[in-house]
Amino acid sequence: MPSRETATRPEWDVARAQEILQAKKHIPGALLPILNALQEEFGYINPDFVPEMADALNISRAEVHGVITFYHDYRQEPPGRHIVKICRAEACQSMGGRELEAHVKSRLGGYHGKSATGEYTLEPVYCLGNCACAPALMIDGKLHGRVTKEKFDALTAKKGKAG
Repeated sequence: MPSRETATRPEWDVARAQEILQAKKHIPGALLPILNALQEEFGYINPDFVPEMADALNISRAEVHGVITFYHDYRQEPPGRHIVKICRAEACQSMGGRELEAHVKSRLGGYHGKSATGEYTLEPVYCLGNCACAPALMIDGKLHGRVTKEKFDALTAKKGKAG
């Protein structure tokens, strides 16, 4: 069964976002649970919804925006259908990770944006816990180790055209 990362998500729906906000706004430290729920539901957090969150939580828009931009896992635009997370930690870098990263970025169009086909979103991470099998990356929640340029191309060819 596909993970939520690859599942087709609904378009941003203000009414549904308001339901999530209203359901969670009363819990202590509600901002992170609200952001997590919105990201899970829609795959991203629509920046246009920041004022509603700030008003409901009685905090500033700057505070909401600051939290969204501080944490790398929060996206502010819809992701591609497939999420690629590439490890940038030292073990992966020492085992050819920089070269792999350059190849992946050239194939997918860089970090945080969608590939030209809209199929992929590339995100950096700083450890996938697979140091013994470096370099590592994750595609749609599935960990891959000892990834070469050729292995990456084969993995993405199975998923859909990259680039």
